[in-house]
Amino acid sequence: PGEGASVSHLLGQPVVPAESFTAAGDGWRQHPASMKNQGEWAYAAGINRFVYHTFQHQALPDSLRPGMTMGPYGVHWDRNQTWWSMSDAYHRYVARCQYMLQQGRTVADILYLAPETAPFAFRAPASAYAGNHPAMPDRKGYNFDGCPPSMLYKAEVKNNLIVFPGGATYRILVLPDFKTMTPGLLEKISGLVRNGATVVGLPPEKSPSLSGYPECDQTLQALVQELWGAGEAPETLATRDCGKGKIIWGQELRKEVDNLYPHYDITARILAGQIPEDFHAEGNVRYTHRTLNGADIYLVSNRSGKPVSEQCAFRITGKKPDLWHPVTGKMRALPEYAEKDGQTIIPLKFDVDEGYFIVFRNKAGKPESKINFPEKNLLLTLTAPWTVSFDPKWGGPESIVFEQLTDWSQNENPGIKYYSGTAFYRTHFDCPSNENTLYLDLGKVKNMARVKLNGTDLGVVWTAPWQVDITKAVKNGDNELEIEVVNLWANRLIGDEQLLDNEKRYTFTTAKHYSKKSPLLESGLLGPVTVRNVK
Repeated sequence: PGEGASVSHLLGQPVVPAESFTAAGDGWRQHPASMKNQGEWAYAAGINRFVYHTFQHQALPDSLRPGMTMGPYGVHWDRNQTWWSMSDAYHRYVARCQYMLQQGRTVADILYLAPETAPFAFRAPASAYAGNHPAMPDRKGYNFDGCPPSMLYKAEVKNNLIVFPGGATYRILVLPDFKTMTPGLLEKISGLVRNGATVVGLPPEKSPSLSGYPECDQTLQALVQELWGAGEAPETLATRDCGKGKIIWGQELRKEVDNLYPHYDITARILAGQIPEDFHAEGNVRYTHRTLNGADIYLVSNRSGKPVSEQCAFRITGKKPDLWHPVTGKMRALPEYAEKDGQTIIPLKFDVDEGYFIVFRNKAGKPESKINFPEKNLLLTLTAPWTVSFDPKWGGPESIVFEQLTDWSQNENPGIKYYSGTAFYRTHFDCPSNENTLYLDLGKVKNMARVKLNGTDLGVVWTAPWQVDITKAVKNGDNELEIEVVNLWANRLIGDEQLLDNEKRYTFTTAKHYSKKSPLLESGLLGPVTVRNVK
């Protein structure tokens, strides 16, 4: 998404849409939790409106499910998904994220200028990215955009910053290691430097155009001498003052070329002399930052695949931090933070794939505790048997007792082993008198769940932490708990492949995705289900 997001930022376009979650051979394996990490990677990369691939029109009767497909393509984002009735919880999360990320403008420090050549696809230095996933690299602490040469003509300089009409603002312009540049573009760069801009790069050697040849090369060289001087490039980085701005150059830039640009560490070293990183953590957290009148918004997201605690540094001072959680919609102040060297340091905790917004304003919300993340202590574990009801229409038993929580795909009953759809788990538990905030923790869920306690619908749980606040619904003594759990289509499709051609099947699709030898997917409520309290 680098090019599209960059151009949107330069234009001041608040909405950056993209085809999202494009897939082939998915076979209904994806669900909101499995897509969350990739989605927040896209948000951090600058996308703020998902266009799902694909939303297949389902024109067939409801008895013919999963129904119509686009062959093997897409994540099947349509009403025939097993979990579609619970998808509103995920869609509200997406709506909250996208609304937040369409406010104000993106903060970036580095503007990489693309060369004047065609065809050309902008690629930032590989060293400017962090993370261990090659297909989903995350930006390091100094964010960046790429700039087509034609758009640089719209830029001006304000307070030594490069500013575009739409509001996009950058601290330095980095030139590509490219031998050609038109005199007109270099003249524009010269004007930016003389008005206060900082430019990093080596001088071009000639014009790529025959327009005005050979005078164009002479004009270019005259501009080069004005900006870089007449001598050879120094071995190490050197700064040359030009008007109100400066040129930073040296052979060091060419020795460590990375996708046409200097290695990120060189650029970061230059910026570190002026300003700290916009965001810093020890490698487990991705980010993006937007700024608007009176507030700064950071999305921070755990990319490690495991729970983490991080000391996160934000390039903000003089404002108070709130945590706005897009999954729950809850907003609360963070009482633990400190300011140091132009940054606000906040201790943060993340569950698996968890992300949320840190919002800095002059006035914070109300804290829920004296610490940012109070411990949720184990109060009790639910050990009573569960009465589980499957839908016989899809091959499951109408009622069965589970003495303990187990994976459906490992059950000896083929109606459970190959079941796809919704099942209701019901049990009772006694809760001791407690005045603290209480949470029901579902443990492991495959793949989504809706919780009802004493008849009160507490909502859908679709991602970590797999918890709901039960404080207002729980009673001292006996409590009636119902957990509606839904898995994916794969197991029923695989089960139908075990049948002979003349046997009645439960499912229908317009494209075959599984064979009878395909592995079954883990399914159901696996727990342990516990009650936890926060003092």
